[in-house]
Amino acid sequence: MAPAGTEPLSRHALAYVLAGGRGSRLLELTDRRAKPAVYFGGKSRIIDFALSNAVNSGIRRIAVATQYKAHSLIRHLQMGWNFFRPERNESFDILPASQRVSETSWYSGTADAVYQNIDILESYNIKYIVVLAGDHIYKMDYEAMLQQHVDQKADVTVGCLEMPRAESSGFGIIHVNEDDTIRAFIEKPADPPPMPGKPDMSLASMGIYVFDAKFLYDELKRDAADPNSAHDFGKDIIPYIVKNGRAVAHQFTRSCVRSGDDPRSYWRDVGTVDAYWAANIDLTDVVPELDLFDRSWPIWTYSEIVPPAKFVHDEGDGRRGEAISSLVSGGCIVSGASVRRSLLFTGVHLHSHARLEGAVLMPYVQVGRHARLKNVVIDRGVQIPEGLVVGEDPEFDAKRFRTSPNGISLITQPMIDGLNR
Repeated sequence: MAPAGTEPLSRHALAYVLAGGRGSRLLELTDRRAKPAVYFGGKSRIIDFALSNAVNSGIRRIAVATQYKAHSLIRHLQMGWNFFRPERNESFDILPASQRVSETSWYSGTADAVYQNIDILESYNIKYIVVLAGDHIYKMDYEAMLQQHVDQKADVTVGCLEMPRAESSGFGIIHVNEDDTIRAFIEKPADPPPMPGKPDMSLASMGIYVFDAKFLYDELKRDAADPNSAHDFGKDIIPYIVKNGRAVAHQFTRSCVRSGDDPRSYWRDVGTVDAYWAANIDLTDVVPELDLFDRSWPIWTYSEIVPPAKFVHDEGDGRRGEAISSLVSGGCIVSGASVRRSLLFTGVHLHSHARLEGAVLMPYVQVGRHARLKNVVIDRGVQIPEGLVVGEDPEFDAKRFRTSPNGISLITQPMIDGLNR
């Protein structure tokens, strides 16, 4: 937070959210939508976390760069993020890849996704740009990162977190001095180098960068003129600044927004079906690491106007509408069905004698009578037929659905339609 009596730096910053990626490891979940548009947590989309962090940090100028199958994402942003007012120096720009620089060029890399929109950014006359990835789940106060950037007179400040070496090969890995100066930035190494004094841990980039706006524009123009560049922040821009400028690391623990006195720093890349399922199911814990009930740091999103959730029937033959250790969103009807340790998005309808455990059901799923579903992720609008059993025979499940090595089954409507062929 800004010191007392001073204006927050976030007032002079723009958040630029990179939301064009498919997220192919989520398999069929991203057949129709980009990864940032995938549903999460009962009401939200993944991108809502980065956007909410920006708003809660005091940033009132936001731009979102989209590319892969962007319609679902753009529609969500238009419906849920339309409260910015230009007369208060606020703005919210959706920037699809529109071949602004060349009639043959879409966004060729993360840096190019910013470079192609420099003219729009320059028109806002801002001092700082916070570049964000739109596909991670976390709560973070970007004001603290902006303050460190200014205090240490950095050319770029890179958000980073400690991660087990065995899990960090898919990230940019950072070597730092004791004063947080970055000595080396290695993009996705096969053998991630350890942290000093912590041989089992690496310092991984979060894909969050703070720049002085003028400096970033100059770097992007330099990089755009380099025919050997991939025009990517992690591969090109950041390593160049590490060698030729002043790059500083910002530890996530300094700006993570926690709940109460909980010491844990929550950050998740829900990039696989297993990780996505686990992060959603973790929300059903008695005290989950991610607190969605914290009204001081809300997760903003588009909220449909729907009736409250409804539970009906209580009969002796087990026809009882109940949910235990579960999150049930508005518009759901649990009609004589049993739900345990599950998460139901808006408008789900469960019919009598259905049994759910460890289930993540996206909006408007219908589950037929006597279905038994365990350890599943079900895509939006899927119609589960009566009596379907999933989660009790992994080998049989794998023949019909997309089943992970950990036994999590992803179910889409085309898979259900294929059962009768």
